[in-house]
Amino acid sequence: MDTGDTAWMLTSSALVLLMTPGLAFFYGGLVRGRNAVSTIMFSFITMAVASLVWVFWAYSLAFGEGNALIGDLSALGLASIGIADVSGSIPTLLFVVFQMMFAIITPALITGAIVERFKFTTYVVFLVLWLTFVYAPIAHWVWAPTGWLFVMGALDFAGGTVVHINAAVAAVAAAMVVGKRRYPGLEPHNVPYVMLGAGLLWFGWFGFNAGSALASNGQAVNAMLVTNTAAAAGALTWGLLSQMQNSRMSAVGVATGAVAGLVAITPAAGFVNVMGAVAIGFGAGALGYFAVLLRPRTGLDDSLDVFAVHGVCGIWGSIATGIFAAEAIGGKIGLLEGNAGQVGIQIIGVLATIGYSGIVTLIILKVIDILPGLGLRPPESSEAQGLDITAHGERAYVQDGAD
Repeated sequence: MDTGDTAWMLTSSALVLLMTPGLAFFYGGLVRGRNAVSTIMFSFITMAVASLVWVFWAYSLAFGEGNALIGDLSALGLASIGIADVSGSIPTLLFVVFQMMFAIITPALITGAIVERFKFTTYVVFLVLWLTFVYAPIAHWVWAPTGWLFVMGALDFAGGTVVHINAAVAAVAAAMVVGKRRYPGLEPHNVPYVMLGAGLLWFGWFGFNAGSALASNGQAVNAMLVTNTAAAAGALTWGLLSQMQNSRMSAVGVATGAVAGLVAITPAAGFVNVMGAVAIGFGAGALGYFAVLLRPRTGLDDSLDVFAVHGVCGIWGSIATGIFAAEAIGGKIGLLEGNAGQVGIQIIGVLATIGYSGIVTLIILKVIDILPGLGLRPPESSEAQGLDITAHGERAYVQDGAD
């Protein structure tokens, strides 16, 4: 065990956990004021439920040796992992903690597509099933040494497929099954919340990406540099496109562009240099911007454009990893250095994630919807009044505590 690596990974784990409250504020500011508490609670309850599911069985399914498709239950309840056990240069239990933070934020991302119209109690049941049957298998495919995409050589440094594409496709499935909002048209009720959330996400993402080096080393430093670079490029690109189209630079747009850049650099952070990060960030800002503009034409009510930001930009980042991977950074060779086959492997990883996540998420939602006492949507009267009051008995904003 290396104490420096251990200290860095403890810090990185805390940074990644901070991203989920950041996401809560980002999403919470984008919805109506009467649904702010409900939206934030989706993320907050995920921190509780996913943490328990992870230590009970999901970690074992994701990282147990198992086979090419799924892990085993050898680490059920973490009973087989001792305090002195080491993975690489850090305690194995610290690796468990770090990976737990990814398992927390991934399903929380899905909720952006279904805010203002999804039953809170049903979400808790969905969360347990989705982590078990969708997140854990895909994490095993990509990150476990026995996983089939890992063996194939797919590159995903910090979660382009496992986190962002996976969540985005599940978000589309959820939006399709639950249906459109009864009260369409959504103007952000609290832009400062959106900016605060984006800032926390940007900050926490350093742990997300640089922490994925699993050591305090040069690859971690490069990952931090390219993460910041891609976020900056994404934010500026989105802002400039907004300025050109509307003669104004949208604050929400710049914040969203930063997130788009962060999403896209996630799979590539340990493999590309800073110029590759610039290209990835600019591409994410442009692709995400136009995807948001096109989404209303699809008829899909993805309320907070989860697929446009996390899906489109995650796909771009995963494929771009195969283009810009530099041997001097992460030991992997991409298209620009003569290995065109890596792009093909990346595309296989993207398609496999899309297909599996979409189909299994649809099955989970359909099953939940017919179970007695569950159902996906609250009553129309609850949606009209706002889910803050009807689901939680609380409001985000009151004057002196009075009605």
